[in-house]
Amino acid sequence: MKNYRAVLVGTGGIGEAHVRAAEFTQGRVKLVAACDIDATRAKDFCAKFNIATAHTDYATMLREEKPDIVLIAAPPGLHADMSIAAMEAGAWALCEKPLCASLAEFDRIEAAEKKTGQRTACVFQMRFASSNTHVRKLLNAGVFGRPLIATCNTLWYRDAAYYAVPWRGKWATELGGPTMSQGIHTMDQLLHLFGDWTEVKAITDTLYHQIEVEDFSMAHVKFANGARASITNSSICPRQETYLRLDCEKATIELTHLYAYKQENWKMTPANPDDSAALTSAWEDFPTDVGSTHGAQLVAMVDDMENDLVPLTSGDAARRTLEFLTAIYKSAFTNTTVKQGSITPGDPFYTVLHGGMAPKREKK
Repeated sequence: MKNYRAVLVGTGGIGEAHVRAAEFTQGRVKLVAACDIDATRAKDFCAKFNIATAHTDYATMLREEKPDIVLIAAPPGLHADMSIAAMEAGAWALCEKPLCASLAEFDRIEAAEKKTGQRTACVFQMRFASSNTHVRKLLNAGVFGRPLIATCNTLWYRDAAYYAVPWRGKWATELGGPTMSQGIHTMDQLLHLFGDWTEVKAITDTLYHQIEVEDFSMAHVKFANGARASITNSSICPRQETYLRLDCEKATIELTHLYAYKQENWKMTPANPDDSAALTSAWEDFPTDVGSTHGAQLVAMVDDMENDLVPLTSGDAARRTLEFLTAIYKSAFTNTTVKQGSITPGDPFYTVLHGGMAPKREKK
């Protein structure tokens, strides 16, 4: 197997998750440099994690280090341009969520993929737990019967200090509130498990925080298979919980955790306990337990690089999730039901998530 040179841009809190991800690959990915506009922070980060070189300029790092992989953990407003620059430098990019600010930006990333032959994948690590793969396999095989309804809750809490960071709480730099920055993970997981969505009706509001973006959203979704889902995303819930519930004809499947999960966080309840031996047997046949980590996703991406495959969170799969989030905002700001495929060039929501219709609020 080939070994890969990686660099990291952004040495804030999420940067450590990318260091651990490289370590998880057991030598397949070596993190050779890290970059931050704060020279002291970059140097301290590299010293802490035994990274050879600290940079303060992203373009210089790409030119001098010639990486195979770029790990992007910079503020969201920079993601699209950094992903494109990585691919133009001959690397694959693994970029934190949200991948970009709009469908228009996503299409720029996709154009760069076609031009360079490289790939950009969005960090959606909830897809990559071995237990999630197992559940998805059983769903697709019809073991649980027809999907009927789902509940998808990201009930988190962020205090004033969190939003005091200059780039947070603003449309231009954080790109949205808990819909884009927190709930994106479990919504992406829901779409991965339940399939294509067809329409969404949503509301958003800013109930507590003094920020430009929302701190709450709620949506009702219809899927192509006829199933329905209710979704709540929040950054104002003191008792934090991430909860995904899938109700099918033959069973209820539940996942309860906060920021990461393993096999033990799942629960299955048969509709008919007296006739559930085969269902229970299939459920209990879990593979070796790998959690929902950045490392699991990075290993999968390296395998894709070696086999010239499109990463699971690149291309159409990543665009579907971004289109869904855009539809939530469009539905909320226009008070309409938004259908899949309806947000196209010329639509103001194609260019910017809020379509120019977000309430005017000052971040105080």
